[in-house]
Amino acid sequence: MYSREVTPFKTCIYRAGTSKGIFLHVNDLPQDVETRDKVILAIFGSPDKRQIDGLGGAEVLTSKLALIGPPSVPGADVDYIFGQVDIEHAYTSYSGLCGNISSGIASFAIEEGLVRAVEPVTKVRIYSKNTDQIYITEVPVKDGHPIIEGNYVVPGVPGSGAKLNIDMSGCVGSCKKGLLPTGKEKEIFDVPDFGSLEVSLVDTVNPCIFVRAEDIGLNGDEVKNLTDEQKKLLENIRKVGFARLGKTYNALDAVPFVAFVSKPKDYVNHLTGKVIKAEDVDFLSRVWFLEQIHQTYPGSISCCTGAAATIPGTILYDIRGKKDNMEVRIGHPGGIIEVEAICELDAEGNPEMKRVSYGRTARRIMDGYCYVPNSRFMN
Repeated sequence: MYSREVTPFKTCIYRAGTSKGIFLHVNDLPQDVETRDKVILAIFGSPDKRQIDGLGGAEVLTSKLALIGPPSVPGADVDYIFGQVDIEHAYTSYSGLCGNISSGIASFAIEEGLVRAVEPVTKVRIYSKNTDQIYITEVPVKDGHPIIEGNYVVPGVPGSGAKLNIDMSGCVGSCKKGLLPTGKEKEIFDVPDFGSLEVSLVDTVNPCIFVRAEDIGLNGDEVKNLTDEQKKLLENIRKVGFARLGKTYNALDAVPFVAFVSKPKDYVNHLTGKVIKAEDVDFLSRVWFLEQIHQTYPGSISCCTGAAATIPGTILYDIRGKKDNMEVRIGHPGGIIEVEAICELDAEGNPEMKRVSYGRTARRIMDGYCYVPNSRFMN
């Protein structure tokens, strides 16, 4: 029997792709959003840089939230809200999607009985309330449950697992300004304290600003150790991106992302110490994410990067060149991620994404109840 000073909330911890998050049934939480968000902060242990009094992992890749519930729109099987729970501030950002956490929603929905399992593969149509769009995940199942074991390897995740196929073709233009929010494959940003910078702003799943690493004084294979001046420059690029998207700048919102890219070259995987050869990738890319370089690669920006690499005229297309195959190989700090992307031009010459998909693995780590002190949300 638990104390009357606390309230239990059914909680599940999932590893999805290269992220780890807390998955909750939205209907188990208070319906008032302000009260709900207080409960969420308490479950994670935020704000506190160690998240010592909650379940958060004290770094951005493990302080992620998924709220799942019954479908609210036609054509969807479940609703899903992603949240990036800030570690040191009492704030949760709902401004975009995490492609890694998004890969685990379908398996959770099947396990929780929200979606009926159909062998050998169950297609789950997931409505992202963050972006007002539907994406599809294909889950291998057996005996009514998602298959966990398999041979698919996700760089940045130990071992292997059953492959999940995530089709994000329906998530182009998440900010409601289309695939190319400004209508241009390349454009010039007037960046504070820097000057003119050529960029490509592309929006698939989440918007991302692509820049050449050499144009901002970087090599393209960095993992950490950026100077304060370099960090400021990357954030200033984001500030211009906010304005281009018609958004108000907020340092705690990850969207839009910045990716600095470079031509293929040998580099060291910082997680394994192994050398990745230039011929095994189409280009190198590093993502600026919540004031640091992402230590692997966001699933959402994998899709955006794959899209950008197949749109004629973008910075990434210029580096990769025209290819006959739809596989885009992205060299990131923790390995290589492959995205399937097909871009076609419509009758007026405008690019349209016909396919954007990637593979991931996911599994439930634990479930139970998290006990939240009533004083944290009942005041």
